[in-house]
Amino acid sequence: MSRLRFTPGNEAGWGTLIGGQEPISLGMDQFKYVVFKDPKWDWRTFDFDKDIDRTIEADNGLTDARNPDIKPFLAHDGKLLLYHGWSDQLVPTETTISYYQDVAKTMGGASKIDNQVRMFLAPGMGHCGGGDGPNTFDTLAALEQWVEGGKAPEQMIASHSTASKVDRTRPLCAYPKVATYVGSGSIDEAASFVCK
Repeated sequence: MSRLRFTPGNEAGWGTLIGGQEPISLGMDQFKYVVFKDPKWDWRTFDFDKDIDRTIEADNGLTDARNPDIKPFLAHDGKLLLYHGWSDQLVPTETTISYYQDVAKTMGGASKIDNQVRMFLAPGMGHCGGGDGPNTFDTLAALEQWVEGGKAPEQMIASHSTASKVDRTRPLCAYPKVATYVGSGSIDEAASFVCK
């Protein structure tokens, strides 16, 4: 996976990663309990010359699930629905795109996985939700229709709310398609867009 850069537009969330006096707790827990196995470990003792390799070895695939060979999963008629926000400030969106492309290549091409693997990218959505773009959508209903009804999701309608009132909807399209404005109608209504 070569693409590890953040996409423009998520800068407002970087403070979570680089701001403050202490590192983000999620990262701290990974180092304390997985890498160093010491709840009292002090991040100031991290040695870049020695501890990078230790970090990679300690994970041992626990949180770094990058193997694109998912043949056993697909052989059991598994359905994989991936989604990622374009404004994710913690995990670069392009890592998920790269993983999807690696899976497609490993499995013989996108057409070979199309009935079992789908990916959706959400413009303006942050890490697992939130953000300025439509960021609320029902992945469970899409997965249920796919597994129980055999209908792979082509799109999911996402919404954005301000003060608990929906103020924008937009289709999220199965990759590589994107929502394209039809040229008329409100840009805040999903009906004004088609997946192309």
